[in-house]
Amino acid sequence: MSKQKVENQIYLVLGIGNSGINAARLLNSEGKNVLILESNSNKEIIDLSNKLKSEGINVILLNEPLHIDNFKPWIGRISSIIVSPGIDWEHKALKELRSKNIDIKGEAQIAWERLSHIPSIGITGTNGKTTVTNMLNHILKLNKLRSDMGGNIGKALSKIALETKQSNYQELDWLVLELSSYQIEGSPGLKPSIGIWTTFTPDHLERHNDIDNYFKIKKSLLEKSSIRIYNSDDLYLSNKRKELPEGIWVGINPKTFYSHHPKFWINKKGYVFEDQKKLFHASILKIPGVHNLQNLLLVTAAAREIGLDHLSIAESITSFKGIPHRLEYLGKIHKLDFYNDSKATNFDSSITGLKSVPSPTILLAGGKQKEGNYITWIEQIQKSTNGIVLFGVSATDLKKLILSSSYKGEVIVKENLEEATEASIKIARRTASKSILLSPACASFDQYKNFEERGNHFKKLVEKFRIIK
Repeated sequence: MSKQKVENQIYLVLGIGNSGINAARLLNSEGKNVLILESNSNKEIIDLSNKLKSEGINVILLNEPLHIDNFKPWIGRISSIIVSPGIDWEHKALKELRSKNIDIKGEAQIAWERLSHIPSIGITGTNGKTTVTNMLNHILKLNKLRSDMGGNIGKALSKIALETKQSNYQELDWLVLELSSYQIEGSPGLKPSIGIWTTFTPDHLERHNDIDNYFKIKKSLLEKSSIRIYNSDDLYLSNKRKELPEGIWVGINPKTFYSHHPKFWINKKGYVFEDQKKLFHASILKIPGVHNLQNLLLVTAAAREIGLDHLSIAESITSFKGIPHRLEYLGKIHKLDFYNDSKATNFDSSITGLKSVPSPTILLAGGKQKEGNYITWIEQIQKSTNGIVLFGVSATDLKKLILSSSYKGEVIVKENLEEATEASIKIARRTASKSILLSPACASFDQYKNFEERGNHFKKLVEKFRIIK
């Protein structure tokens, strides 16, 4: 290829979110000609695009949904198209571009191409992956291993890749990566040293079409991992065991409980074992919920594979306080315990929250409903709650589902989270409930940028009501 043709090549980055921005900066740092295409436009996006332009990165705000005509001005010059996780990998425009043999990659893929020499742990699953990622990174750092955490949480992978180019960069011992199905789908080159699969339940089916395709995407990460760790207590994974690559299995019950004995397990007295070796008591983990014992075992198995001894692992776990927005304890008001579980964006995750807090509780739920099995969620609501306050775009639909089950508690719909929180306190006091739980079972995008913004708003509301109690 001639020098002139190389200089004429362009890299198109789709989306001006965290992933897109960092992918563009990474490519720009390598002297590549980069253009970001963004469908939306508002003051914040305009300000951001102006900042990127000042860095030498071109941005075009399309003010319309993405379609094939948006690419026509550069069709003969495109070296590669970089897709942010939020853009459907099977988008009609992307399919048409692939038919023209244009290279299309996910943001995580271009980062991985620059990070693959670093040992890595890839963590995926419908629920639990964020806690496992944070807990494992916490353990590595306390044991003086240089690690960084990113992917679906924390830093975009391309930001980590960009940081490796800095003059003061110290080579990492480990990368701890939370990987969503969107990132795995767009990054077929990802091959972690250790792969962890936490749980599997229906989620993101509006994008992946069906549960089999969703499962196939998740499984592909484990197939490419050198060492694989699975959760025996996840029914779907256990039932699919014959279809999964061989690996290490963990389970929170005595090993004889399982048809296939897990390598890591917990005896009736609460001690964690590796095969026949007693490691430590599970009570060293201070965050609530049976699901977090599963997370503890997954993390312990990975840490042992990395080479840490059981005493070092145990000492590190005692200081792990959990993660924001996942069963985050906010304290008491009116003798009521408040929990922020804003990260519960689907029914299964909300079920876990309901099982973990003092009951009876008052549940705050709502937002933008996803596809999934709501029946078991309602069954858990009937067991754990005295009342429910719903908010957001799907509140009315959720109320109909709950009332159709002959639920005996109060069901109230409010416009927003502030009104819902105030109403929940009144119901809790009236019904002698023990706690109030924000565990929405829905995405946040109807009223918030993300679940973090929703959770932070709830924390501010709890402080507000604490002051005016």
